[in-house]
Amino acid sequence: MLTAFLVATSLQAQTPTPPPTPAAEATTERAAAAAEKAAAAAEKAAEASSRMAAAVERLSETLGKAPAPGTPAAPEAAAAKPEEPPKEDPWKGSVGLGLIALSGNSSTLTFNGLASAERKTKGWIYTLRAQGVYGRSRLPATETEGERTQVVALGAGMDLRVDRRFTPVISGYLLAGAQTDHVKSVEARGIGEAGAGISWWDEKMPDGRTTSLRTDLAFRFSRETRFQYYPTPLDLEDVDLGGPRVGVAFSYGLSKDTVFTETAEAIPNVLGDPRFLFNSTSTLTVGLTDTLAVGTSFVLQYDSAPPPGKVSTDTALSVNLQVTF
Repeated sequence: MLTAFLVATSLQAQTPTPPPTPAAEATTERAAAAAEKAAAAAEKAAEASSRMAAAVERLSETLGKAPAPGTPAAPEAAAAKPEEPPKEDPWKGSVGLGLIALSGNSSTLTFNGLASAERKTKGWIYTLRAQGVYGRSRLPATETEGERTQVVALGAGMDLRVDRRFTPVISGYLLAGAQTDHVKSVEARGIGEAGAGISWWDEKMPDGRTTSLRTDLAFRFSRETRFQYYPTPLDLEDVDLGGPRVGVAFSYGLSKDTVFTETAEAIPNVLGDPRFLFNSTSTLTVGLTDTLAVGTSFVLQYDSAPPPGKVSTDTALSVNLQVTF
């Protein structure tokens, strides 16, 4: 019995193990490939997670703080801010005063003042201008008349202009004004005007300089009552003027605080006797501070048919200290 068991065991040990079948080999290879792909996917996921964490860290540093994951956004941040309507320009303007005072052998007091204000909105432009001049001199004493004084300047004027913008370039306007000049024998001059203006450009450069050009084409009517105040009071015949007006207004900033402006107009009379008016004002303004400036102006006025005894051309050179607002 023992001998038979040993023989059987020996035969079993010598029997070779059968080789694996082809189906088993294919299953093993697929399992190995799947495991390799899973490992590669896990590695890529780890890299993506690392990159995401770095990006969140950089964003947190940029914004100063990062909201915690899962925290809902604040209602104020989620809601978009409503756009504010564009603000309209407020009134802008200036007031200037020039003064000349002499004493001693000669005695003269002359001063002139000017003021201007402007406001621009989306559809309208309002412009107000006013000016005045006064001067008195003491004449040398004579044996018969003694010391005398004489008025050498006495005049004022104001006008209001309202422009209606049809486009950013073209506008229609109305102007009303009043003037007086006793030395030129003009007691009162009322002005009414209607026309169109073209704004060729109105720009502000990056360095703060400004430049603009506007031209006007209109019809003006004025009623001029005349009275001779000096040297002998005398009533004069009143005159009317009506005709086309061509005007130019130019402004150029030589620097942020230095601006040159030129305004000119030409008006021929077509309602009565031949008459031609031409006015020009050249001004150089230098800013000293944000609100204080010095302005130098040269004014030329030409009237081909002035009141009797008066010359056709008047000029004035003045220096003014201006306060802007």
